Amino acid sequence: MTSVLQLSEQAGVVESAITSRMSARAYTGQPVARETLEHLLEVASRSPSGTNTQPWKVYVLQGASRDALVDKVCAAHDALRADPSLAAQYREEYDYYPEQWVSPYIDRRRENGWSLYGLLGITKTDKDKMHLQHQRNYRFFDAPVGLMFTIDRVMGRGSLLDYGMFLQSLMVCARAHGLHTCPQAAWNGFSSIVLPHLGAGPGEMLVCGMALGYADADALVNRFVTPRVPVSSFTHWVNRS
Repeated sequence: MTSVLQLSEQAGVVESAITSRMSARAYTGQPVARETLEHLLEVASRSPSGTNTQPWKVYVLQGASRDALVDKVCAAHDALRADPSLAAQYREEYDYYPEQWVSPYIDRRRENGWSLYGLLGITKTDKDKMHLQHQRNYRFFDAPVGLMFTIDRVMGRGSLLDYGMFLQSLMVCARAHGLHTCPQAAWNGFSSIVLPHLGAGPGEMLVCGMALGYADADALVNRFVTPRVPVSSFTHWVNRS
């Protein structure tokens, strides 16, 4: 029989994994064993999904396959900067962000972006530095493992909710094993490059990418901690009968 102390210790481990999770943007070159990755994915597969549809499909990129995708997408990112008219070729298949930003969301977005760039000494006029920092996404922030997540286009919006729970489970489990992650919607605009590289089927849609590895504890960028609003600001206690 599990004691109260054991339950408390287990809760502490779970809570620590959740609260210490962050979007790490710099990694060491330390490899991650395939057995570890398979274990993380097996645990994450216990995530809930509507009527147990389990809509996730995962592609793991390491070594040459990872590096080749990095080269392709970084080249496209550079070309897009040189010729913005190419944007028509690189459109996201679903709207991750709203078409029109409103407060308080735009305020949080701006705070997040400029706090990160400010830490790195990048100002609004440093277009070259901004481009290179954004391109760090397409290098998986030097993480040795790149993950790509797809879903069959026939699935409904609810499956994206299921997917979010799967991704969170994966990231929290990774933390419990001393790893860090960074979920990345930045890849979505280059799905026309990513999906063929993965060998994904014609009915699949890119959901997001993710960097996974051991965070570089000495990297300045990993000192960035995003703020959270207090529980009282988003919670409503409904006491009416």
